[in-house]
Amino acid sequence: MDIKTSTILITGGGSGIGQGLAEAFHARGAKIIIAGRREAALKAVADANPGMAWATLDIDDPAAIRAFGAEVTRDHPGLNAVIHNAGIMRPEDIAADDFETATAEAIVATNLLGPIRLTSALIAHLKAQPQATIMTVTSGLAFTPLVATPTYNATKAAIHSWTQSLRTQLASTAIEVLELAPPGVATDLMPGHAENPASMPLAEYISEVVGLIERGETPRGEILVERVKPLRFAEIDGRYEEVYGLLNGAH
Repeated sequence: MDIKTSTILITGGGSGIGQGLAEAFHARGAKIIIAGRREAALKAVADANPGMAWATLDIDDPAAIRAFGAEVTRDHPGLNAVIHNAGIMRPEDIAADDFETATAEAIVATNLLGPIRLTSALIAHLKAQPQATIMTVTSGLAFTPLVATPTYNATKAAIHSWTQSLRTQLASTAIEVLELAPPGVATDLMPGHAENPASMPLAEYISEVVGLIERGETPRGEILVERVKPLRFAEIDGRYEEVYGLLNGAH
């Protein structure tokens, strides 16, 4: 992925990691389109970064995604990269007598079906580019789950698996498939994350990620900062029970 020469669509670009990546890539010369549900947030980010484009997108609506795919490729014919960053993370108590599935269904629609549907809407256009990139955003929790957020973990594990299959299916094309797996980062993804001293500062995370991409340090197509490696490799290193226990000790 050559940041400087790319035209990059970033979903969930109005805040958090999406905004951080958008601003960092924009500063390095990339043409950026940020997308999301909240028009005011998108416009504020674009206004603060002259030349950045924005468009609203309801990532839960299949018809809206199809229409958006046609619109964004028409308006930005040089589009050659998409970062599937939009996501929601919510706690769930499955053991509760009044447990209902609305929260789980919303998480699945945004985190799992959203990237699948948007990839479908863009794949023909991306295959026609001389060089292109599809980047999914998973989580360290795809590999070592946080008990409090079961459906979030499951969607990120599913996207990890889906990304591996996508990479192999596209191996004969000019599309590079990358997976960005963050640790806990100080954003508003879930209440308390931004203030949690254990969360990785956002600016520090973005800086490390951009450095890895620029140096091409993406083994197996994965973009892993040092802080996420204990979660990513817990099972491989034979430390799964230990790391799982440390992560969920207070539960």
